[in-house]
Amino acid sequence: MNELISNILIGTGLLFSLFGCLGLIRLPDVYNRLQSATKCVTLGTCCIMLSLVIRYGFTDIGIKGLIAIPVLFFTSTAGAHALLKGSHISGIGMWEKSVADHYRDDTTGVADEEEKTDNPE
Repeated sequence: MNELISNILIGTGLLFSLFGCLGLIRLPDVYNRLQSATKCVTLGTCCIMLSLVIRYGFTDIGIKGLIAIPVLFFTSTAGAHALLKGSHISGIGMWEKSVADHYRDDTTGVADEEEKTDNPE
């Protein structure tokens, strides 16, 4: 039974990873691509690591898989956030059909302050 559950989790992880790779190819801009890669590949890898825990139990392999899940989850999401914030600050544009830009005020506020000091009007 454990082997069946483990195989299902491995298949699910492979599907998530496949969808993440397809998102890297098909999505229009860096923001959507990184979101796809982070969400899908993180979930895919976590499913595969969880399958190791189920298949091998609390042996050396299972414990390493159990430790890798939160490390991977937190580091990949924090890294993706840093990459996205850096891309936005660098001025990489969003896709023209994007709906929301939650960081718009962060970068325009700096430019507005610079304009006020340059133009004393």
